[in-house]
Amino acid sequence: MCGIAGLLHYGTGPRPDDQAVVARMSATMAARGPDSEGVWASDDGTALFAQRRLAIIDPGPGGWQPMSFDGGRLVANYNGEIYNYRELRSGLEAAGRRFVSQSDTEVLLHLYDLHGAGMVDRLRGMYALSIWDRERRAMFFARDPFGIKPLYVADDGRTLRFASQVKALLAGGGIDTTPEPAGDIGFLLWGSVPEPFTLYKGIRALPAGHTMTVAQGQLPAVRRFHAVASVLAEAERDRPAPTGQARIDHLRNCIADTVKHHMVADVPVGMFLSAGFDSSLVAQFAAPQSAQALRSVTLGFDEYRGTDNDETTVAAQIAGHHRTDHRTVWVARAEFAAARDHLLTAMDQPTIDGTNVYFVSKATASTGLKVALSGIGGDEVFAGYPSFRQVPEMVRLVGRVGPLAALGRGFRIVSEPVLRRFTSPKYAGVLEYGGTYGGAYLLRRGLFMPWELPALVDVDYLRQGLAALDSQATLAAALDGVRSGNGRVAALELSFYLRNQLLRDADWAGMAHSLEIRTPFVDVRFFRDLAPLIVADPPLTKAELPPLLAPPVRDMLAGRPKRGFQVPVRTWLGMPSGRDARTRGWRAWALQVLAGFRPGSDFARRAA
Repeated sequence: MCGIAGLLHYGTGPRPDDQAVVARMSATMAARGPDSEGVWASDDGTALFAQRRLAIIDPGPGGWQPMSFDGGRLVANYNGEIYNYRELRSGLEAAGRRFVSQSDTEVLLHLYDLHGAGMVDRLRGMYALSIWDRERRAMFFARDPFGIKPLYVADDGRTLRFASQVKALLAGGGIDTTPEPAGDIGFLLWGSVPEPFTLYKGIRALPAGHTMTVAQGQLPAVRRFHAVASVLAEAERDRPAPTGQARIDHLRNCIADTVKHHMVADVPVGMFLSAGFDSSLVAQFAAPQSAQALRSVTLGFDEYRGTDNDETTVAAQIAGHHRTDHRTVWVARAEFAAARDHLLTAMDQPTIDGTNVYFVSKATASTGLKVALSGIGGDEVFAGYPSFRQVPEMVRLVGRVGPLAALGRGFRIVSEPVLRRFTSPKYAGVLEYGGTYGGAYLLRRGLFMPWELPALVDVDYLRQGLAALDSQATLAAALDGVRSGNGRVAALELSFYLRNQLLRDADWAGMAHSLEIRTPFVDVRFFRDLAPLIVADPPLTKAELPPLLAPPVRDMLAGRPKRGFQVPVRTWLGMPSGRDARTRGWRAWALQVLAGFRPGSDFARRAA
């Protein structure tokens, strides 16, 4: 796990300040890699790399980066972990390849040498990587299928800069920082900035599951190699789901396999433990594989002591069953206040979430751990969210009213001013949006609705942002080819909420404390193996998970309703609890966060 940065002049020559630019980008990411730092430049100065390393695999000098291969013919700059690197290495050695280190980075170099861009089809892991190919005078980039690891690019048509963080690119300078309407409007719609957009016109994310090749004198070539919907659609067509006992065994084997692969490390691996099924399953399969007692951490909040939102007691009981080295860390309002500035600085892009991951990462890192497993992604593949029930029900309901749905916009205009006084204004949009899976999902997941935004944003700016986002078309494309209702919701949750919020939050919040967060339920092989169950009839749900748990843990969790991991941000911030829709739920926090990213702007004054 690392922070990477660099630049490539593909339409012009090197500049005298290139080294200083890359150094500034690297310095911004010091927390991502406190163990070592490295800089590399090509002989002609057209390509430069910088890297900050958090050493997990082959932590000694053998794994240092940027890493050269064959006398500098190839050079890798890489952030992430390849969980099947040992199997890949064995195959490469059988084919006559020789290695000088024990690192997964060297495996990547050999794979690229043999397979070029096709190397990504063999990788199982989380990664954002760049490889300089001296013979082709080209740089190759790749980002993992689910976007666990970030990679941002600023390309002015002559020089391409890249980094693991938006703020690193900004620190390097030379970036078009004109506000990007799609970034601001996307954040207000979803509570996170939807990729590939950022808050700046000059910076884009390389989308998850994509590669990009940039050769001197040529335009960048971008290719998608993985799509969630394609995997689910293929499962519907060609891969029938197992039934009966075979279904239970398949599910157990899938979980055991992904947890085993996510335990691969040359340093101790711990985990975040809550009182839910997802982390309990991770603990059950991870604890026996840990050479020492698996370290686990649970967060508690003073405001929740003695309430249903307090997970500490049940989590401690689960830890006791698995004999983990368990720690409960209590967070109070004063600690949040003390950490707030650092939290917002570490937040690379605005988000309404991530506070919980920030504090649990801080607590876990304080135990000396560099790696922690998380149950992120379980709700998306095990249909744990209410959206798996509510979205298909909404689509069916609106479908039944038939011609009345055509009155949706008029109904919304008339009813919204009344509804907002005592409930969510989203209900006003059911007829207008609820007839499609994408529209219903926007109602379910959206923060502000499009019709509310003129009160916050200049109308022309809003129009530009909505046009660039093209939300309905983008949502529809994310479930293209998937027929089952459960599969469609899974595709939406995996492609939007998980990718743009949960995974991104895990990256910045963990890296703020030099902690690598691993997600066994977000894994390309696990997802492919589980896909037939996700689109089956009946589909996989969390009701099938209890039989996989040890009986004592099953009993501990019996009857506990799903609550999600709650953080008392509203209480900590003293947010009003009135009925004004602008201050209900996470909205007030969202406005404060975005104002912090846009200080002094007209938007910040409107949002404050």
